[in-house]
Amino acid sequence: MTDLTSGMPAPDFTLPRDGGGDITLSAFAGKPVVVYFYPKDDTSGCTTEALQFTALSAEFEKLGATVIGVSPDSAAKHDKFVKKHSLSVALAADEEQVAANAYGVWKQKSMYGKTYMGIERSTFLIAADGTIARVWPKVKVESHAQEVLEAVKAL
Repeated sequence: MTDLTSGMPAPDFTLPRDGGGDITLSAFAGKPVVVYFYPKDDTSGCTTEALQFTALSAEFEKLGATVIGVSPDSAAKHDKFVKKHSLSVALAADEEQVAANAYGVWKQKSMYGKTYMGIERSTFLIAADGTIARVWPKVKVESHAQEVLEAVKAL
């Protein structure tokens, strides 16, 4: 499925996560969930985004919201990323791009004249009823986490 929009049901997923075990979107039914897709652990933009969500994690928790970061990196890489930067958001390993494809964020990209497939940085706010409340495509990291927090407050 591609081009998910507000009001559509959020595709469910179960993925391995940092710290062991799995994380399943539908397990958070009845609460808002922020799912942010990012290209790669420990790169500058992805680290900044994860640190911003971590800095605001207590505020998201007060609103009953869970923040889940999803990338194609392995759970073992996520563990290193979490430890190195003291992250407090859940990180899901989407090595087969199952969730990325379901959310339409696995796209053809180009850099330095080469084309390749990768994650288009995107965020989805999922309402307590399991529908998509808001979509941020092609996210620019600067102050993004704060903007998402404001959207959660507005639910």
